[in-house]
Amino acid sequence: MENMPLISAIVLNYRNPQYTVSCVQNLRKQTIADRMEILVVDNHSCDDSIGVLRNRLGNERNVRIIETPENLGFGAGNNHGARHAKGAYLLILNPDTEPEPEGLAQLVHLMEQDETIGIIAPKLEFTDKSVRDSFRRFPTVMDFIIKRTLLRHLLHERLNRYLRRSINPTETCDVEWVVGACMLIRRPLYELLGGFDERYFLFLEDTDLCRRCWEAGFRVVFSPQTIAADRKQRLSGNGFLPILFTKTGRIHVASAVKYFWKWRGKALPDTSRIRLPE
Repeated sequence: MENMPLISAIVLNYRNPQYTVSCVQNLRKQTIADRMEILVVDNHSCDDSIGVLRNRLGNERNVRIIETPENLGFGAGNNHGARHAKGAYLLILNPDTEPEPEGLAQLVHLMEQDETIGIIAPKLEFTDKSVRDSFRRFPTVMDFIIKRTLLRHLLHERLNRYLRRSINPTETCDVEWVVGACMLIRRPLYELLGGFDERYFLFLEDTDLCRRCWEAGFRVVFSPQTIAADRKQRLSGNGFLPILFTKTGRIHVASAVKYFWKWRGKALPDTSRIRLPE
């Protein structure tokens, strides 16, 4: 690439090569695709992923395929890709998430208009057009428990506050944190923060990154005017039994323990600058 890219898109693959290929093809359709590099990171899939990726994407312009030595998890896997990035912005993108063609240009425009924005994310829509809950308040232990037990029916007002359901979902606004399925972050800020905290194998690394973004004096913004298709349901689920009896659930609990231990006794970052829609 002769000129430095505007965006370095990191697509982390784990045993999902067909979605990853589709995701890259979608990125190639972005209106600013010629200003983008795409870093496909295979997170030691131990299946035919790397062969599929090299066969389907190996000759694509501005696409680089990177292999990790082991399954590093979500945060460390994205950090591994970010070390090869050259763009002014990093796009963290799940393979099953596809922004609309003008989406990345819209997000970059908002970032370039306001230097106080550190992280920005679009609205995520499932294939049935339902909207994914993709932003929250910073969680407490009780929020974590309420959302995954029958207490959510008894304490629904508190749950609604945690999920920020009072916010107008059609207006751009500041939020405490956004999910990492599709987020754009300034690369210098990402590097300043040290990227994702690699103590989290999966889950809550996005919460942690956004919290550190606020602490560094930058805002986290949700922009529903930009839509990204989300083709898979959340891994974590809402019930308590999946948390106890599935591997993914146990990983989620482990990440929650690490998150609450890390931030124990520490005040929440100053979010008094949060801008809500009028």
